[in-house]
Amino acid sequence: MKRKLWRSGFLLIALAVFLLGFGVAPALADSAKCIKCHQRHTPGQVADWKVSKHAGEDVGCADCHGDKHTNSKNSNLAVLPDEHVCKECHEAQFESFAKGKHNFGWTSLNALPITHLEPDELMEGGRGCGGCHNMGIKTEAQKKEQIAKGYRYQNNSCDECHTRHSFSKKEALDPKACQQCHMGYDHPQWEMWSSSKHGSRWRSKQDGNLPEGAPAPTCQTCHLPNGTHENRTAWGFLGVRLPLPEDKQWAADRVVILKALGVLDPVTSKPTARLELVTSVDMVRGTQEAWQAERDKMVKTCSQCHAESYGKTQLEMGDAMMQKADRLLAQAIVIVADLYKDGILKKRGEQAFAYPDFLYFLRTDYSAASGDSYKDLPAGMENIEQVLFEMYMKHRMRTYQGQFHVNPDYAYWYGWAMMTKDLGKIQSDAKKMRVHHKLLNKK
Repeated sequence: MKRKLWRSGFLLIALAVFLLGFGVAPALADSAKCIKCHQRHTPGQVADWKVSKHAGEDVGCADCHGDKHTNSKNSNLAVLPDEHVCKECHEAQFESFAKGKHNFGWTSLNALPITHLEPDELMEGGRGCGGCHNMGIKTEAQKKEQIAKGYRYQNNSCDECHTRHSFSKKEALDPKACQQCHMGYDHPQWEMWSSSKHGSRWRSKQDGNLPEGAPAPTCQTCHLPNGTHENRTAWGFLGVRLPLPEDKQWAADRVVILKALGVLDPVTSKPTARLELVTSVDMVRGTQEAWQAERDKMVKTCSQCHAESYGKTQLEMGDAMMQKADRLLAQAIVIVADLYKDGILKKRGEQAFAYPDFLYFLRTDYSAASGDSYKDLPAGMENIEQVLFEMYMKHRMRTYQGQFHVNPDYAYWYGWAMMTKDLGKIQSDAKKMRVHHKLLNKK
């Protein structure tokens, strides 16, 4: 018996020495069976892993996926690693990501009232809002919910930027890694940056038309400098902040916008439960100190290429443009709010107040939402809130984001000019709705 055990041990040692002699580490040897099978079924994943740093560092399949999945019949036993698995080797990056804005993507998506009215495939699949908002460390309850709905592959945030299974640092440092999410309707940062002077210099450098040492700022240069994963901006995604400004008109306009975001009660102007929610997912800077900290970071970044005074001036111009955009938007919100006040528009399904609600957006089918009938309105008139929402979520975003990304076309033509057009349409439509409402009442 002892001889058999000795012989088995000797054979295992000999096998290990043999594998090491050929440059094959034990972890890679353990992956040989996985590779043989997955070469047939998921060849792209195998090819990605083979060229990865993980393969070079002897990080094999079982290190991330466990060793319980052994054949096609028990594929459900394969562990789909979350951020905590990545943390085992990349603790500093995990801790940094956990404190950054990207970590709140999934939470903020699920906090929106409209999310739960949309198709699940858009919310949790990879082809709609969930395709980007999947980012964020999920609770065990959230993971179980995903598994129950069949979306098990959306499990990890790290592979949004370092895609599976190559997990390349170079890929994540390429601004095109940001493009998949930061583009389009309400946040066309990619289009703004890539067609700005910063972006055009980066492209020229890539094409060899600028010297290697020439500055060419990327998204990561400004928003994820020095390898940090803790991204944040001074104004936040919603483009609002606290405390209110000293300028009385701007303060009043911002209060109107905060009411339309549902974080202030439209009647009392007191904070609602939404304010705490919006603050908890890092969408606004709630104090002057928090806002100033992010502004100081950006001035420091600008100062890598420009004089500090120049950077400050340019950012202050963005603030000033934000103030002017808020003036237009507040006027439009008040017009629509007055339609509610006078009973021409009515509160629907999920709306907390009889007031425009930007977080309960794109619901123009009033009868389907709450049973209210708007059949007596002229065709298209019920879409006045759709115009208002687009003014806020699309055109105001482009106005101020275009300013901060130094993109003239987005700041003016796709932003400010469209906001003025929106306001004109809202004013015109509101007048028609009032006339029509008055005629109906006379009947």
